[in-house]
Amino acid sequence: MQHQTAFVFPGQGSQYAGMGKDVAGKYPAAKKVFDDIDAELGYSISKLCFEGPEEQLKLTENTQPAILAVSSAIHAVLEERGAARRDLVAGHSLGEYSAIVSDGGLEPAEAAHIVHLRGKFMQEAVPVGSGAMAALIGPTVEDARAICEEAAQGEVVSVANINAPGQIVIAGTKSAVDRAIDVAKKRGVRRALLLPVSAPFHCALMKPAEERLRPVLESAPLKDLWVSLVSNVDASPIGTATAMRNALLRQVASPVRWVESVQRMISMGVRRFVEVGPGSVLTGLIKRIDPGVELINVSDVASIEAYLGKLGTGDGTEAIQ
Repeated sequence: MQHQTAFVFPGQGSQYAGMGKDVAGKYPAAKKVFDDIDAELGYSISKLCFEGPEEQLKLTENTQPAILAVSSAIHAVLEERGAARRDLVAGHSLGEYSAIVSDGGLEPAEAAHIVHLRGKFMQEAVPVGSGAMAALIGPTVEDARAICEEAAQGEVVSVANINAPGQIVIAGTKSAVDRAIDVAKKRGVRRALLLPVSAPFHCALMKPAEERLRPVLESAPLKDLWVSLVSNVDASPIGTATAMRNALLRQVASPVRWVESVQRMISMGVRRFVEVGPGSVLTGLIKRIDPGVELINVSDVASIEAYLGKLGTGDGTEAIQ
């Protein structure tokens, strides 16, 4: 079967104070998503999204439900306007939960409950300051793995995100990541820099978080999806609740295989990627993976209205594609 459109959902790093405010102000469907998530969490994540402060928004246990709330609110508007037709979905790390919400697998509040705990468990898995992540610009995946092997010296450091050709993120203990930056520079890697994150995601140091998340996912009311989700861990399409539980659990301490996920969607016939959520990080990454595909970013009222106009659904009529 040939597919045409994929909806993709951003992960951590796309957050900013003010995100979602105009969307919640204009569309009741979006406001309802924020209200439901606020009620589930017992505090106002919407206020944090709309007003900050940035320091609070950057805390992993806040960042994860905040980005999920904005992405889910925007998607709810598209769905209500008949503009949510797509053939595949995917999300970058945390964004996988937003993709599942968009695809009938969880309600927004149910997903927010899980990702709030996921963020908390990931933050608590490693003492603050003892883990780190760094971006390596230029090397191949094989080069990055070799750099990590040389730098490890008995500690954890490994490839965490394969984001775009020549853009690899590594994660591990702070000392091993520092050594990897030195090794990368000696090997002539164009750039190697520490990232401003609060924990070393997607590496073996996250195993304690994975174990704590297991019972949460086992009891989560996941439902089979309407269309396939291309998962981060295997870069392959899944759709059953069982497969999602397995993928979401393994995702915590495994690399995000974003390049392969995008390439898989393209091989399945996707020619249009719509990034649904705050910022435009994924749009930039996909452009580097394949500059030949159509890229659309839907992140605020202006871009929602532009997308509705493009599909001819500004008046709420069904999109024809």
